[in-house]
Amino acid sequence: MVCVTYGAGGHNVVNPVAGAYAEQVPLLVVSGGPGVAEASIAGVHHQVKDIDAQCRIFAEVTCSAKILKHADRAAEEIHELVSAIWAESRPGYLEIHRDLVEMPIPVPKHIIEWSGHFPAPKSDARKLKEAVTEVAERIQAAKKPILIGGVELYRDRAEGAFQKLAEKLGAPVVTTILGKGAFPMDHPQHMGIHVGTFSAKEINQRVREADLVLACGTQLTDLNLGASKPQVERDRSVWATSNRVNVSFHSYTDVMLKDFIEGLVSERLPKHREKIVYYDNLKRGDRSARKKLSINDMLVEVNDFLAEHGGYDVFAESGDMLFGGLEVRPSKGGLYFAQGYYASMGFGIPAALGVQIGTGRRPLILCGDGGFQMTGSEISHAPRLGLSPIVVLVNNAGWGIFRPVTPNQELLDLPPWPFAELAESWGGVGIRVTTPSELEAALREAHVTKGFVIIECIVPKNDASPVGRRYIRKSARKGSD
Repeated sequence: MVCVTYGAGGHNVVNPVAGAYAEQVPLLVVSGGPGVAEASIAGVHHQVKDIDAQCRIFAEVTCSAKILKHADRAAEEIHELVSAIWAESRPGYLEIHRDLVEMPIPVPKHIIEWSGHFPAPKSDARKLKEAVTEVAERIQAAKKPILIGGVELYRDRAEGAFQKLAEKLGAPVVTTILGKGAFPMDHPQHMGIHVGTFSAKEINQRVREADLVLACGTQLTDLNLGASKPQVERDRSVWATSNRVNVSFHSYTDVMLKDFIEGLVSERLPKHREKIVYYDNLKRGDRSARKKLSINDMLVEVNDFLAEHGGYDVFAESGDMLFGGLEVRPSKGGLYFAQGYYASMGFGIPAALGVQIGTGRRPLILCGDGGFQMTGSEISHAPRLGLSPIVVLVNNAGWGIFRPVTPNQELLDLPPWPFAELAESWGGVGIRVTTPSELEAALREAHVTKGFVIIECIVPKNDASPVGRRYIRKSARKGSD
């Protein structure tokens, strides 16, 4: 829930609310509004076009937007709005005239007696049974199955059931960009991240070899597919989403994802004994003290740090770190957060602060210098709130993700902020590193530091993460065709 003032405050959160809609996050936005008497004059401060314009704007980025105008309907309208937010897992908007705030409202009996629970959607029992039976037969016949986990596993609270299914089968598991973290990154059956043709070659080969691909909660987006067509042939695939199961060329509608996976877990299924190795796109090699730091090296050092110090939640800022973050492996219960679909820059640091406030777990943030200049100064609130994020900041002096495809390179330059010095000025610790060994030492120091830390990583101007460089170039070629 977020509360904002009318006009300037409301319009300030339109972009994050749009991101919540795209990423399917239930969020209630409550805004004040001008009183009835004020609405009758020519203009009110913070007003843009007309009095109701803000509500109309939010109607485009929410599942429901309402202005409370009548006391006798207020309770019903609030209940309807919150019900829609939970049912659709999307944001909603509520505006209240400021001269009505103290007005008593009648509350209908059915709301007073409401249990406080929203019923989950139910599967059609006959369709569910048939879908489970058919897919179980497919699994029993498969010699080399593979599972793909997607973001809807989290949204439908089905990730636990998915893990049970994977462990029962013993088959390898890969996850998509949007679903990274839907399966524990340090689980022995986790083979890596599937990004279409940009996956590690061993993952691509294993997906091609599979005689059955069981995709649960995955979405066919340009990011998940690596800006390519789907690699998996439909005749050897099962694709289960929030309310549908597609088995090759036919579909079972009204079958909920969690019900379907739990149904499979209850079936008699074969146990595979395949040796599974985790793969990524990183190169490991020279770690001499004189070697200049690259983004590849930075990600290797972060992974080594996370393997030794488990439990960190990892946040990837949009930009190249959205792709670089695919190579990072949180361990021992650490979660991974990224705005993988909407991909609005400025997400990482504010999101990490919010999660640490809510959970108490310490976050590690991967952030570029461009994304930091948007909202990174929010970290100055960390000392006041007792927060201790570690920011691994990539300083490549500009909008690095666009350099491979932009003819006018000067358009991508950024003003050179002294990031490490700013950390000290804001009450934290700032460390500037230029080599892998310096980064290794900085991460160790950050781990034992009680406050927040910004580790400024100086990398070559034209450097990029392995997947980021390939994805941007392919997307640019596709856009010019």
